[in-house]
Amino acid sequence: MQYYSLQNHQHSVSFREAVIQGLAPDKGLYFPAAIPKLEKNFRERLDEHDPLNIARAVIQPFIGDDIPEQELKKIIAATLTFPFPLHPVEENVYALELFHGPTMAFKDVGAHFMAGCLGYFRRHEDKPVTVLVATSGDTGGAVAHGFYNVPGVEVVILYPSGKVSELQEKQLTTLGGNITALEISGTFDDCQRMVKDAFLDEALQARRPLTSANSINVARWLPQMFYYIFAYRESKQWKKETVISVPSGNFGNICAGMMAAAMGLPIHHFIAATNVNDTVPRYLENGAYEPNPAVATISNAMDVADPSNFARILQMFAQNERALKASLTAYRFTDEETVAAMEKVYKEHQYLMDPHGAVGYLGLKKYMQRHPGHTGIFLETAHPSKFLNTMPESLQSQVSIPEQVQELSGRQKVSVKMEADYEQLKEWLMQS
Repeated sequence: MQYYSLQNHQHSVSFREAVIQGLAPDKGLYFPAAIPKLEKNFRERLDEHDPLNIARAVIQPFIGDDIPEQELKKIIAATLTFPFPLHPVEENVYALELFHGPTMAFKDVGAHFMAGCLGYFRRHEDKPVTVLVATSGDTGGAVAHGFYNVPGVEVVILYPSGKVSELQEKQLTTLGGNITALEISGTFDDCQRMVKDAFLDEALQARRPLTSANSINVARWLPQMFYYIFAYRESKQWKKETVISVPSGNFGNICAGMMAAAMGLPIHHFIAATNVNDTVPRYLENGAYEPNPAVATISNAMDVADPSNFARILQMFAQNERALKASLTAYRFTDEETVAAMEKVYKEHQYLMDPHGAVGYLGLKKYMQRHPGHTGIFLETAHPSKFLNTMPESLQSQVSIPEQVQELSGRQKVSVKMEADYEQLKEWLMQS
């Protein structure tokens, strides 16, 4: 499989090169030259296949010959070590729980898959590669855990100071080893801008080879298709058409779901549910893509004003706004609406949602009210314990504390404080 830059379709690289580079030299995201199709017989008989074989069949066409079959099987087996259960919440509404991994967030799958790919590609290299990543919350912890002690890989994580939860911060600042956290005085968009600038700096790249583990990297983005494939495998006996609502920040997760649909997965419609950082909902309303400054919310992992992966979604639909709207609806919700949804669902259905899942639930319910007759799935992307301090007070006592959280309680945060200035980042990277 070849991948081209969304900035210049003439620039084409292999899967291996796309993973190692992260971002194209022209700052464009890589996109597959072709979208493979799932065979109808395979799609209709998913329940007869082992999950590992399903994952391999879905991802292998995007990799081609760059990773041998046996190595790819090992990477997938090391990635899919936990379930993605569908939990019934109310009539025709299900939560797809993606928080049963080691850092209790959906990004565990992409981070571990990419770590396996990069580890394989760099296995004979003497000079280490630096994974440079920006996080709005959960990416940092997942990447830190996924790449911890991977030979030949150093990890540098940029996160916005005071804008991630205490638990999220501990997950990315307490491992040590080959993991370094940079605490940036700014927003996630500042962190993401600094990372992108670093990739384009030839002098820096010559001194310190860089790649990204954000969802801009194809090896982080594409494995998220597994969620949707497995959800369909579990739910395909339902007779009603299925709609899926995804709490969306940088739009990598929903983009992966829409890629799975483009491969032939019969998902009727997608809903992008955002907080007040509503660039995409406004775009779908008026056709103008105009990011505002990022606003801090209780669903902090979605505090993204300029979502990178929306460019991939537009490319999937050949920049055809009408075709996109036929497959995607987007809604925005406030913190007050989010809190009210968490309290209401727990009171009426005894199901505890985190703030991000609550936004997804709100988007699903709004769509289903306007388009009745569907089965709805919303994504629960993180365990509520990761946001204990921002959960409604009435629900905090109901939040269970997983073993992974208890292990972090005594660990000491270690971070390097830095202004939202690329020159400071470059100097630090050149000297460290």
